[in-house]
Amino acid sequence: MPAPNLRPWQAGLAAVGGGVAVALALPPWGWWPLAVPGLVVLDALIAGQPRWARFWRGWWFGVGWLAPGMVWMVFLTAPGYPVAVATYATYLGLACAVVPAGRWRWVALPGAVIVADAVRFSFPFGGVPLASLAIGQAAGPLAPVARMGGALALGGVTVAVAMAVRAAWARDWGFAAPIGAAVAVVLVTAAWVAPRGHQVGTMRVALVQGGGPQGTHAVNDVPGAVYQRHLAASEQVPAGVDLVVWPENVIDISAPDTFATSTERAGVADLARRVGAPVAVGVTEDVLGEPGRFLNYQQVVNPDGSLGARYVKVRRVPFGEYLPLRWLIKHLPGADLVPHDAVSGKAPAVLDTPPIGRLGVIISWEVFFGGRARDGAGHGGLVVLNPTNGSSYRGTILQTQQVASSRLRAIETGRWVAQVAPTGFTAVVTSQGGVVVRSAVSERRVIVETVGLRAGTTWYVRVGDKPVVALGLVLIAVARALDRRRLTARSTP
Repeated sequence: MPAPNLRPWQAGLAAVGGGVAVALALPPWGWWPLAVPGLVVLDALIAGQPRWARFWRGWWFGVGWLAPGMVWMVFLTAPGYPVAVATYATYLGLACAVVPAGRWRWVALPGAVIVADAVRFSFPFGGVPLASLAIGQAAGPLAPVARMGGALALGGVTVAVAMAVRAAWARDWGFAAPIGAAVAVVLVTAAWVAPRGHQVGTMRVALVQGGGPQGTHAVNDVPGAVYQRHLAASEQVPAGVDLVVWPENVIDISAPDTFATSTERAGVADLARRVGAPVAVGVTEDVLGEPGRFLNYQQVVNPDGSLGARYVKVRRVPFGEYLPLRWLIKHLPGADLVPHDAVSGKAPAVLDTPPIGRLGVIISWEVFFGGRARDGAGHGGLVVLNPTNGSSYRGTILQTQQVASSRLRAIETGRWVAQVAPTGFTAVVTSQGGVVVRSAVSERRVIVETVGLRAGTTWYVRVGDKPVVALGLVLIAVARALDRRRLTARSTP
């Protein structure tokens, strides 16, 4: 049942409206049920349309979805924001163009969205997996699907639910019934059968949020101010905790100094000695002998003052921690906010912290990529730490989507996630994706919670995203072949 004949501007407005409904399913708005009617509108708009009409209607739908969902990017790169929205909307437009115009699109569209998401999550500049369908469903009943196939599978199942609704609305029970049954089987399997790991112990963790204003950049902040705020806040940390975690970027060391020889290390060591527990602290440090390059890492300081394990951030933030195509982009406004490039780490996403054991760790931006938490859990991490920053952004769009991403990473890995930020949000998430506690923005607070230490692997940790992407391609191919068969049969005398 295609939508009634619409003029191009009417179809464009309807597509933008459907996309806005999907955007409102995202945090901070969080009206997750709206994703389904929004996708139903998209399907109605592309039904029976020629390929170019499907592309443009899908493109405008993507603009309505991503423009509000990714507005946080203005604080990162104002010129890049409209370019990113247009680019990622193009991915969705192409997804709509490759599906059949007939009813077999109800099978193809979930697969096409999976493939479009897989591309968006990785290209260009490593991808931007925010404002996704999966993030919008992190608080909804479909979330357990992530345990089987991560964010890509959750996004695909969300589209499949919408297609089942659409087929039922069209009273095409030959499609509505099997799609609905397939979704039900996936959900039941994810919720009750799929492995989720098992608890092997507990840990008392203190997460330190120093507080302070949002919308600030390191180049404009008073040197050492963030460190001093966290040192002062840490006076509230009680003795007897097993681990203290400070956020990303709390300590900034400029060459020729190093953290190992800094006064900041001495302050952190005093804290570790007082509470009798290791402190994992976020450090940025110039690379000696390599001007214009720096490391972003999480460093463990032991109670005796010695330095323990260190994890160097692998996934860097484009336009935040390095400037892609610097030779060209350095001439654009705002490029001076990224004067140096971070060096990407190579080691597994873990910190060995005796006597606690091996901890998974993903720094800030890495929480949006399922593969990083999967790496930590796959290498034996018993819990996932997410020290982050986010103080450069105003509002709560990015911050709430990060909490939602922590919920997805917890479900995918079967691990508790402890997220800690200098100005919020700091949060503790259970292995089932439930938020135990969350701080307010800009407040000074120390959250002390007992978290579970867990072993074992989920299906997503074992196999990752590739099988889901392969399934998406198969759905597209099968649907297109069956649609061609239908058209051939119809044209045969």
